[in-house]
Amino acid sequence: MSEPTGAARRRGPFKVGDQVQLTDPKGRHYTFTLEAGKSFHTHKGAFPHDELIGAPEGSVVRTTGNVAYLALRPLLPDYVLSMPRGAAVVYPKDAGQVLAMADIFPGARIVEAGVGSGSLSTFLLRAIGDQGMLHSYERRADFAEIAQRNVERYFGSPHPAWTLTVGDLQDNLAEADVDRVILDMLAPWECLEVVSKALVPGGIVCAYVATTTQLARTVESLREYGTFNEPQAWETMVRNWHVEGLAVRPDHRMIGHTGFLLTARRLADGVEPPLRRRRPSKGSYGDDYTGPGGSR
Repeated sequence: MSEPTGAARRRGPFKVGDQVQLTDPKGRHYTFTLEAGKSFHTHKGAFPHDELIGAPEGSVVRTTGNVAYLALRPLLPDYVLSMPRGAAVVYPKDAGQVLAMADIFPGARIVEAGVGSGSLSTFLLRAIGDQGMLHSYERRADFAEIAQRNVERYFGSPHPAWTLTVGDLQDNLAEADVDRVILDMLAPWECLEVVSKALVPGGIVCAYVATTTQLARTVESLREYGTFNEPQAWETMVRNWHVEGLAVRPDHRMIGHTGFLLTARRLADGVEPPLRRRRPSKGSYGDDYTGPGGSR
């Protein structure tokens, strides 16, 4: 059985072409690609790449300035945060939530709209494996080019499960029987018709939006469209902790708001979603709101 795409780049001694992440004594990271005969230079001196080629991961190298650097392969969260960017990347905390809450599984058939710099595409491809399918759509050709380079650089080659199309999802989506649809775009509510047609019953649509107005409109549109169950919306915030002896405290900085995530599941054809029993507070929809059906 052949090894999954990219797996050989994640284990064993360092090889030519591997990504290496150096950590200096102050915890700063430096990432580069191993090349025979080349040297890595810092303001604290240099060392030849050949010192790491063939060495086990977790080795320590010293520069000509006698500064020690720990050498490891970058983890996927490290890689996406340091990758060249066209659009902003989906942060690892949000990508992890997408994988968990959208229930991404090996072999899943996924459509993604809004590739950006390829961060989420890389997470999705690693989760679905070579037997899955990820068809990504990106409106901007320059973003698509950057994303393709980033994804192929991570896996070391084109991924067999990935197709990238430059264009609008609404105009180009031809897939059917899709398990998951991931929408990272300005107006996800504009895609609900094609998304509903593409998803299998029980399939999940997951949207990533930046603002509360986008969140509200997407949730209300999913409710009104009628082929999805009640959407769930949330955000996550990550705060690291400083732990050194008796000095145990939260870090002064944290990853706060990056975006909102929401999910909804496709109902079977011809089924109406159960009525919501939760009554909104008075005035939450405005005095002129008449409800999805147009009557109070």
